[in-house]
Amino acid sequence: MADTEVIIVGAGPAGLMLAAELRLAGIRPLVLERHPEHRDTHKANGLGGQILELLRYRGLLERLEAAATGPSHPAPRYPFGDVHLDFSGLAEPPLRGLTLPQPQLERLLAEHAGELGAEVRRGHEVVGVSQDAETVTAQVRGPDGTYPVTAAYLVGCDGGHSRVREMAGIAFPGLTYPEVNRLGQVTLPDSVIRLDNGDLEVPGPGRIGAGFTRTDHGVFGFGPLTDEVLLVLTTETDPTEIDDEPMSLTEFQDSIRRVLGADLPLGEVIRLSRYQFQARQAERYRDGRILLAGDAAHLFPATGVGLNAGMLDTVDLAWKLAADIDGWAPAGLLDTYHEERHYAGARTLLQTQAQVALRRDEDPAARALREVFLELLVDEQPLRRLGSLIAGTDLRYPMPNPNQHPLTGTFAPDLTLRIDQRVTSVAELMPAARPVLLDLADRPELREIADEWAGRVDIRTAETDARPADALLIRPDAHIAWAATVGEPGGIAALALREALSYWFGEPVKTTVPLSDRPT
Repeated sequence: MADTEVIIVGAGPAGLMLAAELRLAGIRPLVLERHPEHRDTHKANGLGGQILELLRYRGLLERLEAAATGPSHPAPRYPFGDVHLDFSGLAEPPLRGLTLPQPQLERLLAEHAGELGAEVRRGHEVVGVSQDAETVTAQVRGPDGTYPVTAAYLVGCDGGHSRVREMAGIAFPGLTYPEVNRLGQVTLPDSVIRLDNGDLEVPGPGRIGAGFTRTDHGVFGFGPLTDEVLLVLTTETDPTEIDDEPMSLTEFQDSIRRVLGADLPLGEVIRLSRYQFQARQAERYRDGRILLAGDAAHLFPATGVGLNAGMLDTVDLAWKLAADIDGWAPAGLLDTYHEERHYAGARTLLQTQAQVALRRDEDPAARALREVFLELLVDEQPLRRLGSLIAGTDLRYPMPNPNQHPLTGTFAPDLTLRIDQRVTSVAELMPAARPVLLDLADRPELREIADEWAGRVDIRTAETDARPADALLIRPDAHIAWAATVGEPGGIAALALREALSYWFGEPVKTTVPLSDRPT
């Protein structure tokens, strides 16, 4: 007998998002977190990319925005390596962000998961893992001693130094870059003047341009977080790995002095952190009944993308775990988690390692690379394409696609819908994280087929302007599993829909007699 259905190791954003998604699917997760209390360590300043749209589809974004410094917003500029991407001239910038420090994000996600019925045990550390054909067992060290917990599956969401990954014997190849990055969220005293163009006028060194300044000793950079708060960065090369001790203000000021050759007066210091970039990806995201998600599965050598990738991992994984536990998963469904999210992680590694190339060295070749790169981004198309790559909105999962419809594998667009004379949207169909067949052309033969999966797949008939397809089969993670082209012949569309429903959602729940075969 299992003690719970899924053990989640780690109560960071990925683990808590997974717990909430599993509860939406009716699965009982148990979250085990080794730290006894919520941590106030600022690992990330906020969220950006595709995860914001997913959170909006789940009805969570407004809740996060209420706790943030303001609503999610288009990013007019974005640091990419040692250059800044300027989206300010685009009507609809491809990147959006939400300023919400990670401790607040974790508290909100914990509240949400708790409201759905997830259990989180803090101060309980997983010290051993074993599995057989039917279950996985974690040995847990808690306040009252060590005890076992058994479940159908265990998911390691326990960060870049994942003990779960290590105990499962999953390789984590990659490299650690020698640059040490030091960050400070600070205000400035009256002696430092912020100019209208974003530059700083500093006593001593004079004017320092907004963005990145490269010197013989490293890189200094800064940019606004709010009207009062700046994010200040230094990067220096150090061949030794840094320790885990918190960074002191003295260490930060010494680094600024080494890089700039002068002191930068600081006001209130809100947050200090130090890190080295790594580029690593687990060889496999699944080993039997043990799976990985978030930083346990991948580490990227750039900021601003880890939470997006990690939380989206769990949205992909949750409904597939639920299908397997509930007994209706088709063969191989759970393996598609690795196939899809390892591919997504590799895409993120691609663009973040490109950033490494853009920010390293100051020889003529490196300068030429940055200049050519910026010249290419003067045009709108490459600028949008790069912004979409960073956000993860360009992601298209490889999947069965007989008619080659361009929407299959992509995140479902938020179409405005009219259902029974009521105006709604695709987003409003997704808070419950259930599969949806969305009929946009009143195709009864397609609805009849989907009705064989009634109770497992919701069926909605709607109208929309300039429909992109006659029908969409949307998975719980809001990705499109199948789409009927506009005017696609009924026999072809019906066969492809049945294959897609079987591929993703198992055998039919019931069998119906086709309309054409019914007696009159």
